[in-house]
Amino acid sequence: MSGFLSHIEINVSNLARSRDFWSWLLERLGYTLYQKWEHGFSFELAGTYLVFVQTTDKYLDCGYHRQKTGLNHLAFRASSIADIDALTHELSSRGVKILYPDKHPYAGGREHYAVYFEDPDRIKVEVCLHLAHDLG
Repeated sequence: MSGFLSHIEINVSNLARSRDFWSWLLERLGYTLYQKWEHGFSFELAGTYLVFVQTTDKYLDCGYHRQKTGLNHLAFRASSIADIDALTHELSSRGVKILYPDKHPYAGGREHYAVYFEDPDRIKVEVCLHLAHDLG
């Protein structure tokens, strides 16, 4: 067994809104469209893919909160500090709220350069570099 992550599947409340948000972001991070069907889509990078599926009406009223049991956030590794800075600017220009603005870009600590934000369902997303490890 290799242990590499195969895929992550996320149910979303509004497929079209999530497709707009995630398509732009994942393409920006180097992912390519992998699958697309009536109730979902996926993006792939290096053999790992992220799947987004429309939540069925029966469960739409349950909502999501990262402090409940389950997924807290998704973190993606950046290539450089300049990439994180550019992405932060692009997110802001798209009207995406940057989380922890008073601590940005060191909200994760002095050795952790990152931008934190939320998708349309308020799933926290992080794009980061571990300075000592990634740049050392």
